[in-house]
Amino acid sequence: MLFSNPALSILLVGLVFILAFGALSFLRRQGISARFAVEGLIVTAVGAVAASFVAVNILAFLIVLYLITMRVRLLADVGNWLTASRRYEQALSVYRFALRLSPDVPSRQIVLINQGVTQLYMKEPQAAVTSLEEALSYGQLGAKYLSAGHYNLGLAYKRVGRKAEAVREFNRAIDAWPASIYATHARAALEKMREPDDRGPDAGESD
Repeated sequence: MLFSNPALSILLVGLVFILAFGALSFLRRQGISARFAVEGLIVTAVGAVAASFVAVNILAFLIVLYLITMRVRLLADVGNWLTASRRYEQALSVYRFALRLSPDVPSRQIVLINQGVTQLYMKEPQAAVTSLEEALSYGQLGAKYLSAGHYNLGLAYKRVGRKAEAVREFNRAIDAWPASIYATHARAALEKMREPDDRGPDAGESD
């Protein structure tokens, strides 16, 4: 039986984990991350070898595999929580640390988008432009993050006076996911920009 062989059990569990998360990324139109697959295979191989000599708990192995391969996404979540708590400097420190952990491209894009949003909350639009431009320079993201990235880059452009580019990014946010909250905010921002007097603050528009 398979589960009577600990090494094979670890191999099977690791491969299923990698395939499941790879399929999820593919469905989100983020592609399959080669770095994620390689890291998952290395951890799985180490776990299988270890299981040949000592008892390895499958649940503990799964937790370790998840923490290692998803470390950057987990740190992004921590940074988002800090941003929601208005602890912006701490959030930026977490995002910067996450970017030093050799993230794959989709994870790097997600961290950069959230970093850009935090910089908008901090009223640092030029820094947000830099973060968001880099995030969107790597290629296709899932519709949610793509719409969020373009919308917040539009806000950043608007706040530094680059209105033509802001209009372009708001329209891209709408095109990326027309039914999203970011598309709704982008339509409102475009409507506001058409008004003769557009001097009001943009507080609360970023997400």
